[in-house]
Amino acid sequence: MFRLSPLRSYPRRVRYYGVVNRDLVLAQFQACTAEDQVLDVVGKNKAKLSVSHVGCAMGLLWQFQKEKPQLLRTVELIQNHPEFLTLRVLAENKISLMDDITVVDMLYNVLRLNVEPHDSLVQQLMMEGWNRLQRFPVATLSKFSICLSEQFLYYSPLMGQITEIVNQKLDLIEDARVLTTLMTSISSLVSPQLRDALIEKADSLLDTMDPLQYNNTRRIVQFLRNIKYTYRPLLEKCNHILLQNIPRLDAENISIILGLYQSMQYNNCDFRLLAKQRLMELIDTSTDPVSFTKLFVSLGPLAGQATRERLESAAMLLADELNAQQALAIVETLEDIQCRNVQVINKFASILQNNLDVYRPVEIAKITQLLIFLHYQNPELFSRLRTILLRFLQDSVYPYEVTMLTRVLSMLPSPRMEDFVISRVDAVLHQCGLNDLNTFTVAIAKWIRNDPTYRHNTPSKYVRLLQTLNHFGHERLQKADRLDVVLEELKFISGEWFEEILLEETIAMLQRLIDQVSWINVPELALFLTRTNYLCTPLLDCIASVVTENIRKIHYSGTYATLLPFAILNYDSPMVDELFDACIQHFTPHIRSFDPHLLVLMAYALAVANCFPEEVIREIFSVDFLAKLDAQLETLPDALNMRVRLRLMELNRAVCLECPEFQVPWFHERYCKQLQRKNNGSVSPVQQQIHKMLGEVLGGINCARVAVVTPYFYTVDFECVLDRHQHAVPYSELSQLLITEDGKVKWESGSVRTESTELPPGAQRIALDFLDSKSFCRNLQHIKGDILMRKRHLEILGYHVLHIPHFEWNSMELSTQDAWKEYLKRKLFAEVA
Repeated sequence: MFRLSPLRSYPRRVRYYGVVNRDLVLAQFQACTAEDQVLDVVGKNKAKLSVSHVGCAMGLLWQFQKEKPQLLRTVELIQNHPEFLTLRVLAENKISLMDDITVVDMLYNVLRLNVEPHDSLVQQLMMEGWNRLQRFPVATLSKFSICLSEQFLYYSPLMGQITEIVNQKLDLIEDARVLTTLMTSISSLVSPQLRDALIEKADSLLDTMDPLQYNNTRRIVQFLRNIKYTYRPLLEKCNHILLQNIPRLDAENISIILGLYQSMQYNNCDFRLLAKQRLMELIDTSTDPVSFTKLFVSLGPLAGQATRERLESAAMLLADELNAQQALAIVETLEDIQCRNVQVINKFASILQNNLDVYRPVEIAKITQLLIFLHYQNPELFSRLRTILLRFLQDSVYPYEVTMLTRVLSMLPSPRMEDFVISRVDAVLHQCGLNDLNTFTVAIAKWIRNDPTYRHNTPSKYVRLLQTLNHFGHERLQKADRLDVVLEELKFISGEWFEEILLEETIAMLQRLIDQVSWINVPELALFLTRTNYLCTPLLDCIASVVTENIRKIHYSGTYATLLPFAILNYDSPMVDELFDACIQHFTPHIRSFDPHLLVLMAYALAVANCFPEEVIREIFSVDFLAKLDAQLETLPDALNMRVRLRLMELNRAVCLECPEFQVPWFHERYCKQLQRKNNGSVSPVQQQIHKMLGEVLGGINCARVAVVTPYFYTVDFECVLDRHQHAVPYSELSQLLITEDGKVKWESGSVRTESTELPPGAQRIALDFLDSKSFCRNLQHIKGDILMRKRHLEILGYHVLHIPHFEWNSMELSTQDAWKEYLKRKLFAEVA
């Protein structure tokens, strides 16, 4: 821009004003084609350089750099050039003469040329910008906000002033680039009211913006990620624009967008499939370290096994050309795709080892964790990493850094933990959130297990620290007054300490803040109750009421998280029935807009609640949908892939058994047999104990079977048959239950198939299931939804189902052999009768 615009106007100046008015120095700058030429002009004309000359020179230096690929940039050479120092001194001396736009442009360019934030030029430009802040046009304000972000001044008073100006002038901003840049810069400081106003403004500008300007759209997604607010209508609109631009995106942009989506847990099927296709097209041209690293990071998690092996082979060829950051990015992806190629892992681990001195604390912690998860074997390297981590921890004053370093240190083998580590943890506890406190308790538990002196050191330093953690955890919950903030802290918290020490108080706190439950935060609250298996009827009733009243405001995809706790925790009431009806009516018109995996999970949750909307079921089991689901599953992380496949099987089974009128075929026979082989059908000690006693109660071990696989592949803990007189029938006289080719349930004895009615007249086939703690809600002896669904299905298969709850079997009342036998007799004969 600095070169071309003056060149276009120069001939007219000569024609009308003559040679006398020519700016010879400016003409020399305009003739430059490289950085060294610009700096040479600076050196030859030091005394003649005006404000416009200095601004032009600095702008040209960055312009030349920006036009080069990242790999070919020479910023370091510019910094070391003696005339660059001259240019900086001249710029600093002329700040007071610069206009507003030149001040900000100068600051932007020097930061892009890697001049340190503590340099006097940067400091003076920052002060001058602050003094002129109120009169900046919004475009200049936007660029100035970028300069603050470059220096990590997200929470500074200056950024606060910019936020206030944006709040005042928002209606005047009509440029999408200006708005989206400001949105990302001030995202750490926006209030809920300003957040909503920015989202509304961005939504309106997207309708008038050139869709090819995808960077504006990407910045909106980044803003939503930064404020941790997955506002689906705007996110869907952004995704639609990004989908149009995929043919123009390079690996770096795709990698950025996929990273943003992943952090928001937004697995859009269409984008992932088209991104994978685009990245596959870029493989042959991504041969330099920069482009290949971006390709590897973005394509690796989406690709199948053959493509991953191809990428790993290419990574080995380029390994020695990668810098420290690129090697770390490759290793992160290797862990993400669960690479088990020892040669590749060893090669990149050696590169990381050679660069340990250049990594920051967060990167050293990340490297340690990655190598542990990749099962890398090198005690010497881990010992060195531990030494570096301890050194960083000793110097650290940031709570997030202390938390991270402590967590990773606890993953490394060590007979005991140094005292100063405990001191560093203790020093930051008052600044920590619930998630950080939970992280410390996990680390302490590992130290206690590994420290041989613990049992002989009571009260130990660990006990005292745990008591302090408990105190701060309770205090934080008691003082909590903003539901949204607490839900954000609770988002990823889990583990014994939280569940045993803080869960009850957390539920009490949530009930105390129940008036703050809104249609916006309902999904997070519902997911928390689902994750903790806590049946709190006041909170669930509140969720049902809020969602039913505001169903039109909720994005159709948000209904899944909302319905989940009601299905999983088996909570029902007239208000819940109304909730399910409202949600089903709301999302049904949009079922073809759902991501396939999410619709499967939704339908499974409804099936657990004994709800089978016909339109949803027919959509899922259509050929087109299943083909799209298969394609999407190839791009999903392995854990989510396996979960969705399992839920599809369970949904298929539920529909076949409970809705035969839909005529959906059972097509998971081979999948279930593979699961059987993986599970090995092991029998627990409790099952062995109960099986032995059943044999004694029924009159012989051949009268009861253990771990019986039924049609549709349920595994019944124990099975027996009682005749009309409630006498056990030995299995040598019985047939086996099977599914025929036409889907009917039959019993088979040897090679002869007979209908299930051919049991002895009046006989009943009994299924006894031992229910452990996972079968019940955490706080109540209330059976969960999936257990009731299983019972319904076994009854359809012809079983009379009996449950043996763990709290009954392990109770003080049943502490002798005779008491256990008497309990089984009551179950089998009294309940059946």
